Amino acid sequence: MTAGRGLTQVSLEELEALLRALHRGRFELPLERHTLHLMGLHGLAEHGGLLVGLDARGLQAVLVAVLAERKVRARVSPPSE
Repeated sequence: MTAGRGLTQVSLEELEALLRALHRGRFELPLERHTLHLMGLHGLAEHGGLLVGLDARGLQAVLVAVLAERKVRARVSPPSE
């Protein structure tokens, strides 16, 4: 895990998959790192340490905020040349 990087190294797809799984009640809480590995979310397991130990409300709040920020940035970012 890289300190200070937050969730920047985690793919949008893995963040969305975890939020979907949370909404569907697919894992027990608080979230544990081995649960992320079992779900195939290895990027989150490696770089998502700040999510470990969160309950449903905390996890949902962080995921929704990060996903919203990423989507806003994607809309305002100029196209790469």
